[in-house]
Amino acid sequence: MEEFMTATFWLAVGQIIMIDILLGGDNAVVIALACRKLPPAQRRLGILWGTAGAIGLRVILIVFALALLTVPYLKLVGAVLLLWIGIKLLVPDDEDEHGNIESSDKLWAAVKTVIVADLVMSVDNVIAIAGAAESAGGDHKIPLVIFGLLVSIPIIVWGSQLVIKLMERFPMIIVLGGMLLGWIAGTMAVTDPAVLPHLPADYLVAAVREGALPTVVSSLNYGAGILGALLVLAAGMLMRKKKPANTNGH
Repeated sequence: MEEFMTATFWLAVGQIIMIDILLGGDNAVVIALACRKLPPAQRRLGILWGTAGAIGLRVILIVFALALLTVPYLKLVGAVLLLWIGIKLLVPDDEDEHGNIESSDKLWAAVKTVIVADLVMSVDNVIAIAGAAESAGGDHKIPLVIFGLLVSIPIIVWGSQLVIKLMERFPMIIVLGGMLLGWIAGTMAVTDPAVLPHLPADYLVAAVREGALPTVVSSLNYGAGILGALLVLAAGMLMRKKKPANTNGH
């Protein structure tokens, strides 16, 4: 119970909520498109059941992702993916990604569309949230993930317009979100089981539990996080500057 009261736990909860709002804003659009042809009486049910199914599926995916993060080199792969997701967040695509979302006038068909579309679109969320939960450590990663998702999903579904307007008015929110993904990527990379044996002993903290891997000292963890955040910021700004020159002809 004490672990739920630590600053690390609540910092990870905040990270999960921010990640899901930044990367999950499209989910609200998907839900709206999939349920738009339902009768008004069924529309709310479609939204509720579709959201519930999407949350359940995402929790299952994150459980698998957390288990896989103990395999050597997978954290490094995840870190590279997170860096790319963070950079893309700073350089949004112009293409409409929702043109192929089919709506239905049948409740369960609409619910199935929401769940399948969320599955396809949630790979980035799953990797980022698993990384945030992993950084919190301890034995309460799954409750942490569930709590973070339960808080953030209603914000996305019912407050998506407000969130979108805030992001348009304060673009720095998106920049900070991209840098957060870079931070998680950096801290994830230095704790990969394949990296730990190559770090000097001064940078390692002995594991408390028998059979557990050692962890890195906080200074190395923070340094790697800052490096990842700055890398996303620099690459994102560079790509954003180059993008207008490449799209003027369209």
